[in-house]
Amino acid sequence: MQFRQQALSKLQSPEEIDLPVRFARPQGLLVLAVTVAVMIAAAVWSVTGTVTSTVSAPGILTHGQGSYVLQTPVSGQITSVLAKEGDRVAADAPLLKVRTQEGDAVVRTIAAGRLTTLVATIGSVVTTGTDVAAVERVDKANDPLMAVLYLPAANGSSVSVGARVDLTVQSVATQKYGVLRGRVKAVGRTAETRQRITAFLGSSQLGEQFSKDGQPVSVLVELKRTSRTESGYDWSSSQGPPYALESMALADGSVHLAEQHPIDWLLP
Repeated sequence: MQFRQQALSKLQSPEEIDLPVRFARPQGLLVLAVTVAVMIAAAVWSVTGTVTSTVSAPGILTHGQGSYVLQTPVSGQITSVLAKEGDRVAADAPLLKVRTQEGDAVVRTIAAGRLTTLVATIGSVVTTGTDVAAVERVDKANDPLMAVLYLPAANGSSVSVGARVDLTVQSVATQKYGVLRGRVKAVGRTAETRQRITAFLGSSQLGEQFSKDGQPVSVLVELKRTSRTESGYDWSSSQGPPYALESMALADGSVHLAEQHPIDWLLP
């Protein structure tokens, strides 16, 4: 109590009125200055700086024209198989010979391409409309590969044509050869059903795989070509894999979205 009375009397003393008042210690002023500087820098960066985000999606390497499922137009027993998986076939090329009640018949391709799946075997019995093969449409042997990504429909509107894409190809060791580079060429306007994906890729299994989380939006990616690599495409590593890429190889894509200023996140 005694010390409190002395402190009050000292504050009320006229001799203390002219003494300067110390608002903060020098260390406090330094902290305040640093805090203000950081706030100013953050405000400037929020207006002038940019941030890039990505969205991931599964996909597949293809020639971009889709595939078709070949069905036998007759019933009977297969007596000859005239091609094997991986072969290039011409339009209207003979693929199978089938012995029917009316005589031997030939099952022919519809359009030129690469035979990706062949389920018919010699001696098996087929009925009219049975799926016997899947053919990827390819006009020329040197047609470039592309990638088709199946993006969740909610993210489709955020992807723009020309956006940069990094592709991790499942048949290529990413840690050794890096990622495949490309650009978005087209974005689908409507969601893809399982049936449409199956028809485009010629595989019900892939149709199920790419639509298991809902109907996606297809994103067509043009791969960046170069003569510096064995594969003929640009990779994040200097050389890329020492072999050619095959179509219908599964891949995972990372699409780089448009750059944004941080302040855009705060504005309505």
